Amino acid sequence: MGLIRLAAVGAAGFALYKYITRSGEDRLAYGGGAGHFTKVRDAGPENMASAPASWSKTDEASDESFPASDPPGTY
Repeated sequence: MGLIRLAAVGAAGFALYKYITRSGEDRLAYGGGAGHFTKVRDAGPENMASAPASWSKTDEASDESFPASDPPGTY
């Protein structure tokens, strides 16, 4: 029982440490503060900084599904 209590106290201490040492920007981002967003480009080679030489249906499906964890159904 002592080892479980020690692990629980350690986990609580670590959580408190991480909460106290976060920066102010992190607090705003977690709370959905204004101005915090990730820029995401539209799918397709026309929206890339440097378009590839060739572009297949599989490339298109993969690009449209990003950042999903499942691969597109065209494989």
